[in-house]
Amino acid sequence: MPRKSRTDWLDRLADTGFRVLIGGLRRLPWKTRIRTMGWICVHLLGPVAGFRRRAEENLAFVFPDMDRATRRAVARECLDNMGRTIIENYSPLEQIREVATLQPFGPGWPAIEAARKTRRPIIFVSAHYGNWQAARAALNQRGYDIGGLYRPFNNPYANAHYVESIEAVGGRAYARSRRGLAAFLRTLKDGGQAAMMLDQYVADGAILDFMGQPAPTSLSAADMALRHDALLVPIYGRRLEDGFSFEMLIETPIPHTTPEEMTQALNDSLAHRIRETPGQWFWMHRRWKPGRLARRMAREAQEAGTADGPRAGA
Repeated sequence: MPRKSRTDWLDRLADTGFRVLIGGLRRLPWKTRIRTMGWICVHLLGPVAGFRRRAEENLAFVFPDMDRATRRAVARECLDNMGRTIIENYSPLEQIREVATLQPFGPGWPAIEAARKTRRPIIFVSAHYGNWQAARAALNQRGYDIGGLYRPFNNPYANAHYVESIEAVGGRAYARSRRGLAAFLRTLKDGGQAAMMLDQYVADGAILDFMGQPAPTSLSAADMALRHDALLVPIYGRRLEDGFSFEMLIETPIPHTTPEEMTQALNDSLAHRIRETPGQWFWMHRRWKPGRLARRMAREAQEAGTADGPRAGA
């Protein structure tokens, strides 16, 4: 029997600790467990993991005129929302119960109902804002079958139960892999629905504007929408002031133009929501990476100059 690597044991240990935490919290009443996990992320996980510092740095990058006290308050709200979202998504039965009567609203609601009835494929695009799974779970209770495209965790043990949490509220989990993307595309080809996130750094993505800063962004959602004549619909599960309930926002489908224009429209949609309620977005993400982006742009400029320049010996 091959010897387990140190990384494997660390992965197991981290996953065991997480499972113990989640298992303990799930013994608590619904609102108590949500408040408790929010507190843990604000006061323990956020500071120890560096999430609070990173959130405040990103806020200063995007909002240079925001004072420190406001940045600290937004970062705290962000971490609280992160904790609440984690335990909500790892409590699928209770989550389904809570969102079962959630009423969709927004100009996109009639459009997606028409598309579902005619079996026109739909790509729902969301972000780490509010609780993205709440909206998907609520629509699945209304007859939809929305799976989710996800980025696999580095820790395979944690990834296994993350996939379970996605599928527990309906729909299939599609890994960002060759096999997962093939299944995602088959779903669209068959007139189904699927969801994906569009608010993380993609090293080779198109350089588009996000919150007033250049941000490499994947064009895959727009590409797939054009290829399969699918509706491309921004959707958000925004947390309400009570901290426990949500509203489901379904925006107007993005018109089919070019992948760059469509993706920029998605970025603009999310930016608008973040400016409305900045504490609901996951500011701890490394969304911009300005140093890495500057090196990429310099390299591309050099390669373009080399390609356009005179040949050696000419």
